[in-house]
Amino acid sequence: MKLIKMEDREAERVLARLERRSAQNTGRAMPTVTRIVNGVRRQGDRALRRYAAQLDGLGPRQPLRVSRDEMEEAWRATPARLRSAMRTAAKNIRGFARRQMPKEWNVTAGGLTTGQRVRPLDAVGCYVPGGRYPLPSTMLMTVIPAQAAGVARIVVVSPKPARETLAAAALLGVEHFYRVGGAQAIAALAYGTTSIPRVDKIAGPGNWYVTAAKKLVAFDCAIDMLAGPTEIVVASQTGDPAGIAADLVAQAEHDPAALAILVTTKVALARAVAAEVRARVASNAVARAAIAGNGYIFVARSIEEVHAIANRLAPEHLTIDSMRDLAWVRNAGSVFAGPASAQPMGDYVSGPNHTLPTGGAARARGGLSVLDFVKIVTIQQYTPAGLARLGPAAIAMARAEGLLGHAEAVRARGIDA
Repeated sequence: MKLIKMEDREAERVLARLERRSAQNTGRAMPTVTRIVNGVRRQGDRALRRYAAQLDGLGPRQPLRVSRDEMEEAWRATPARLRSAMRTAAKNIRGFARRQMPKEWNVTAGGLTTGQRVRPLDAVGCYVPGGRYPLPSTMLMTVIPAQAAGVARIVVVSPKPARETLAAAALLGVEHFYRVGGAQAIAALAYGTTSIPRVDKIAGPGNWYVTAAKKLVAFDCAIDMLAGPTEIVVASQTGDPAGIAADLVAQAEHDPAALAILVTTKVALARAVAAEVRARVASNAVARAAIAGNGYIFVARSIEEVHAIANRLAPEHLTIDSMRDLAWVRNAGSVFAGPASAQPMGDYVSGPNHTLPTGGAARARGGLSVLDFVKIVTIQQYTPAGLARLGPAAIAMARAEGLLGHAEAVRARGIDA
């Protein structure tokens, strides 16, 4: 890891570059993605199967849709210990999602009733990656919040789904599951084909081609976020070097482009963590590449500077020393407080979602949640007395904007102003 003291000349330059990083480095992928998306949009299943064969290895006689029997067979073949772990994770994720549900309410005052109703989306697509590692956890993290929201049609797409992924689908009772991935799957979800009817929103992480496709279809189909490589920032004064290093390496092994950073004022802690990281990445090629390219230790001049740096970076995952530190946290996808809070616990079983904003997007939004699968419908009802009280103000504003038809619609109800 590159150790940088904040008084060094290069420190601000490096920090500014990291602060401006983007989760949307989709330029190289976009020409290919545009061709694939347009092909599926025009040719439907014919193009979808062609690209699935070329890119996902789909056989000519292999069905696009995964049968319920196949999912159930995978569940039966899954070791009992993993089945138990999946049940535990699903219970915690579902409980957390249910607690996140927004409330419906009304308030009445002066002849006006206002309020809101919470309505689920009709249909959503959940993308579950099938690349370097099987990710049954992503099945749980995307499907369960949609179920908790009450979404009627949940469509899962995943290229070459592993047995563990199929088993997770069986556990959740997934009905619509297709063995396609990449830009072709995103196009099918966004525009629909004979086999895969279109959805209202697409959620879930993926590689650059998936991210580029989500970006391309975003004006036609809602998306959750444009996520990039995994990020971890640890802001610590008192942490255990072995625990900090283990978390840095754990997130780094997701992707060679992952970001792994420690921010501290303690030089001794910085050096101890660096040594631990070197030892731990020796046999982990992916983590070693990530640490070599995007591994940093910033030694700050004050605790206040530690806080400022962490908030400037707005990381996907942020580890802090204790719950007291939450007072200074403004920008983070998910926060892990205290030395026992290993970051992989959040990837699997804690309950909060592991689909999180990257590339600084945590300045503007949090992680995937039940809120991504519902919409708030506002309501208002006037009595004649309420309209008489507030109508003149609406007429005055309509006239100021030159919208005389607006003013007349109020006046037509017996309001003279």
